[in-house]
Amino acid sequence: MKKFNVLLLLQLMAVVAFGQINLTGVVKGEGEPLAGASVVIDKTFYGVSAAGDGSFEFKNLKKGDYKLKVSFIGFETKIVELSLNSDKEILVELQPDVVLTDEVLVSATRAKDKTPMAYTNISGDEIAQRNMGQDIPYLLQLSPSFVTTSDAGAGVGYTNFRIRGTDLNRINVSVNGIPINDAESHGTWFVDQPDMASSLKNVQIQRGVGTSTNGAAAFGASINLQTNSLHKDAYGEFKTAAGTFSTFKNTLSAGTGLINDHFTVDVRLSKVTSDGYVDRASSDLKSFFVSGAYYAGNTVLKLNVFSGFEETYQSWYGVPTVRLNNDTEGMQRYADHWLMTQEEVDHMMASDSRTYNYYTYANQVDHYQQDHYQLHFSHKFNSYLNLNASAHYTYGRGYYENYKADEDLEDYLIDPIENGGETIETSDLINRKWLDNDFYGITYSLNYAKNKSDFTFGGGYSIYDGKHFGNVIWAQYLGEADYNLEWYRSTGLKKDFNIYAKYNYEVADRLNLFADLQYRGINYEIEGIDDDLRDVSQKHDFHFFNPKLGIFYQAADNQELYLSFAVANREPNRTAYVDYPAGQEPPVHETLRDWEMGYNFASSVFSFNANYYYMSYKDQLVLTGQINDVGAPIMVNVDKSYRTGVELQFGVQIAKNFQWNGNTTLSLNKIKDFTEYVDNWDTWGQEAYDLGTTDLAFSPNVIANSQFVYSPDEHFSIALSSSYVGKQYIDNTSNNDQVLDAYIVTNLKADYSFNTKLFEEITLHFMANNLLNHTYESNAWVYSYILGGERYKMDGYYPQAGTHFMFGMDFKF
Repeated sequence: MKKFNVLLLLQLMAVVAFGQINLTGVVKGEGEPLAGASVVIDKTFYGVSAAGDGSFEFKNLKKGDYKLKVSFIGFETKIVELSLNSDKEILVELQPDVVLTDEVLVSATRAKDKTPMAYTNISGDEIAQRNMGQDIPYLLQLSPSFVTTSDAGAGVGYTNFRIRGTDLNRINVSVNGIPINDAESHGTWFVDQPDMASSLKNVQIQRGVGTSTNGAAAFGASINLQTNSLHKDAYGEFKTAAGTFSTFKNTLSAGTGLINDHFTVDVRLSKVTSDGYVDRASSDLKSFFVSGAYYAGNTVLKLNVFSGFEETYQSWYGVPTVRLNNDTEGMQRYADHWLMTQEEVDHMMASDSRTYNYYTYANQVDHYQQDHYQLHFSHKFNSYLNLNASAHYTYGRGYYENYKADEDLEDYLIDPIENGGETIETSDLINRKWLDNDFYGITYSLNYAKNKSDFTFGGGYSIYDGKHFGNVIWAQYLGEADYNLEWYRSTGLKKDFNIYAKYNYEVADRLNLFADLQYRGINYEIEGIDDDLRDVSQKHDFHFFNPKLGIFYQAADNQELYLSFAVANREPNRTAYVDYPAGQEPPVHETLRDWEMGYNFASSVFSFNANYYYMSYKDQLVLTGQINDVGAPIMVNVDKSYRTGVELQFGVQIAKNFQWNGNTTLSLNKIKDFTEYVDNWDTWGQEAYDLGTTDLAFSPNVIANSQFVYSPDEHFSIALSSSYVGKQYIDNTSNNDQVLDAYIVTNLKADYSFNTKLFEEITLHFMANNLLNHTYESNAWVYSYILGGERYKMDGYYPQAGTHFMFGMDFKF
């Protein structure tokens, strides 16, 4: 029996050996080896980066026909067709592109093949296939550790997301290397740029600290968006879609192609409307994108102008659990405890338990427009040295309108009104809270890549000038006060400077060392009064050093290992400063130390990635229940907290036209020595509870995504995707009465394209979201208080839509 096993093993070894064909080669351009050139075997998971001498190698290939896709920035991509019967060595000569490609614009802020960090690249084709009018976060939701939510319940209008439990205010977002985070709040609202997805070439998501970027710190993740690059041929496209909740999307785009080998103009117009799943949660969204470019061999000069307008009905309050659970007694408690008026409680009781919206005033809207101007210059001195410089200006202005019942007139600087011997001190009124801001600056990078070295020197400088003010546009009792009375005004002036250097060096065969050093200096000044009439004037200066170090090792042709350590510092945002109690020391900056360790494997039919992370925070800002002198919650620095976990990704080519992709994140997210504060209405003070180690809010221990894609030919594809999000605590207390239950959502997407005499291509789309009609909520808030010696809460959950559909047609001409 043992002899038989030995013989069988030898036979298997012989068969394997017989099937092992090695393909080696060198990639050159203009006679120089192109270190870092991408070499990918088409329709497989197998791809490598060329070494410092331009060489590459694929081992253990089977006999057969292959297509290699070879690319490098500044050179034309080349497809090499091969028929392999035995070991083969090839030389791939790439030709310089007749014009410099737009990818060079974002190269300084992008992670590359040998960057020792966790990142995901999403192509423009993938984005286009998913784009049926939902906001960008919903197009990225299959990425590892990514969780989305929608105020209106269906992905149109205000949306939000977290990566590894990190909220949007700590995630750096840039477009073509230019930051679009609001400099004061640090937030990004994609609703301000509706349908930007229709102008994207690709997206890179870096998890953890990532590489140095411009703008607000990447304090947990960064997202880099690249808009459409050069179209050499003229084109036109019209996309239309319609679906549940009266959702409509129309997009018209066109381009001139390359005129006289130098000029291009591209335009896009978009309009998206929806009634939303939640009552009155409507959205009216419009945007345009215009790009004009001049290409002159090794030089690109490009102007992008894009703008978005949104008017969304507010659905920010959520649904109380007493309404979700049809708890009549609990709903009445809202009136008995002065949380709502009796009229508001009656409205809540009469509403649907899942689509209830607290707001009923007809014009309770958020109304905002944001215009972006970007001027990019790139020049390639030779095949290994190029320069990028960009100037940018963003102008945003808008308001949200509120109906307020029985407000104290003195809170709006309105004197008491004498009326028939009666003194009137309160009134129903309507106000608008405005934000009018300018943001402008420059970014630059010098990039050198030759042989074993890849070096980038870059930075940026920006100024943000924000004006915050409020007007009373109507009041039942206004007295002698002027119409459109301004009752508060403050400003925020922020100057942000950063400089960085990145160096990736191949110290030995298959071994690279990486260093990324950034200095960031910030000057921030607030002047004026806030909406509660408190003087919030203050000044702050920061000087941050953010080092990143890593090692990348290619253990085999299809196996990679990396290890990195990075430090990020983040200044408090405007809200943290403005809401802090007068007379107390303001919050201090947060520091993150991030360890990342990963393994990548790829073959022709299988890929696997594993990334372990440990993110240790010093002075992370969290909500503890503490309030300021007017009762508003404040962010408080906690001494120690951490996130740690493992991210697993895989891809399986089940059959020639059938693929399965998935990812899972398993994590722990903790605060050490956490103290909760609860308002005591009996004593008008607060009670403190030492809870020890607790879970960070909105940080599920399990996140998983799965997608099956079947494409029998180039004209038809169908994808079935599922996303699972584990239980989330909605505050930092680990209270099991204050959680979002785990949920799983399954979506179906089908596309079919064909050609006609009139149109170059027509594509039909069908999308079914939440196919299994799962009932779930994706976000929430909670407030706890003590009354009569008992503890109570008021809260708001955000229900998401059940099964809903979208149908679309694309016309290319």
